[in-house]
Amino acid sequence: MSLLVVGLSHRSAPVSVLERAALARETQARLVHDTLAAEPATEAAVLATCNRIELYADVDKFHAGVAELSTLLARHSGVGLEELTPYLYVHYEDRAVHHLFSVACGLDSMVVGEGQILGQIKDALALGQELHTAGRLLNDLFQQALRVGKRAHSETGIDKAGQSLVTFGLERLARDVPVADWVAGRRALVIGAGSMSSLAAATLARAGVAHVAIANRTLERAERLAQILTEPGASGGSGGLTASAVGMAAVAGELALADIVVSCTGATGLVLTADDVRDALAARGAADAPAGAEDPGPSAARQGDGTALALLDLAMPRDIDAAVHRIGGARLVDIETLAEASADAPMAADVDQVRGIVSDEVAAFGAAQRAAHITPTVVALRTMAAGVVAGEMARLDGRLPGLDDKQRAEITQTVRRVVDKLLHAPTVRVKELASTPGGAGYADALRELFDLDPQAVAAVSRADTRTSREPS
Repeated sequence: MSLLVVGLSHRSAPVSVLERAALARETQARLVHDTLAAEPATEAAVLATCNRIELYADVDKFHAGVAELSTLLARHSGVGLEELTPYLYVHYEDRAVHHLFSVACGLDSMVVGEGQILGQIKDALALGQELHTAGRLLNDLFQQALRVGKRAHSETGIDKAGQSLVTFGLERLARDVPVADWVAGRRALVIGAGSMSSLAAATLARAGVAHVAIANRTLERAERLAQILTEPGASGGSGGLTASAVGMAAVAGELALADIVVSCTGATGLVLTADDVRDALAARGAADAPAGAEDPGPSAARQGDGTALALLDLAMPRDIDAAVHRIGGARLVDIETLAEASADAPMAADVDQVRGIVSDEVAAFGAAQRAAHITPTVVALRTMAAGVVAGEMARLDGRLPGLDDKQRAEITQTVRRVVDKLLHAPTVRVKELASTPGGAGYADALRELFDLDPQAVAAVSRADTRTSREPS
């Protein structure tokens, strides 16, 4: 296995760098194509979320692979290589597998145990399959990572170790008040209709908001999400929820009506500026009202702490101007705020159990990959043996032309059984040995002992790789 991952995340880089390095989907596609075109890589996939960017590749040279992947990340992110390099981490072979499995379980998330990462890993695999850049290794790796993540969530209480980023953000906004009590009866604005925004809308609906307005550039997607939220039993909230869909041009009007705003779009620039927030507060008579003022306005009174407008920015790069932090009457929680808060989040005892699951699964994956590595050699050996049997039977036909069909079939079957029995023990044993650390050498020994044609073995490997690249 020659798996390499080069990346950066909230653990290695400040939010300002992650924000600048964020990759749009079309940029991700160009990145994996360029990685595949690079000499050291034969497979590539990219995992890009709001707080991590990781490039995975199957490489034949470690040092050249690290240099190439680092350069490509810098080029496509727009952050200079010299500036980016101090924040990059590198994992290779089993360490790379361990890293992705830990990520899938939520152990490496900003909020430990969050499940949103599973959907993002699934999206990364789907992109690699769609672009045919994920071959046998990366297909196996990402599919197994999804299974490991699901196992961790089903067999342990890792979910209790942390909440989704949405819930954690709402808890930060609500401060010491239960989220359900804090949002009850309020009006929310959700900007965006992607997976994270949909999760935010559903979370707010379950918590008990009175109305959710969905704003999106594509109005049809906003309408669909609004419809889903108001379907009977969809939100799981207290009932009576209403929802509406608007275009981005109507955001200013909705902002003036909202008590809570959650934004997570794929925009490369700001969606809400500080002036937008000031105008919304001015429209409700609460512009720049100091926290705790005697008359903070009707909406501020509903918030209960002098805050007229609570904003949660989950986008990377950010959707909401950081200058909103300085506006009285507004309270902003963004990715940077969440990163600082989550550093002190309590770790559940289940985390140790999940780490044990990850270690076991890494060992099993490595053994399976090593065993799979020898399969083309075993297939080539059996193909060669079948050719020997066919050649010997052709010679027998020349020497004993009087054999009838029944006699010839019996002799052929006998010769095949002898060959199969002779090959059975060594091929079974070599597969067992291949699954152990360092077992790849047994494939080389088998090729040498039986003088197998390297091109025949490579042909089996190519056929296997082509099959594995078909979307699953």
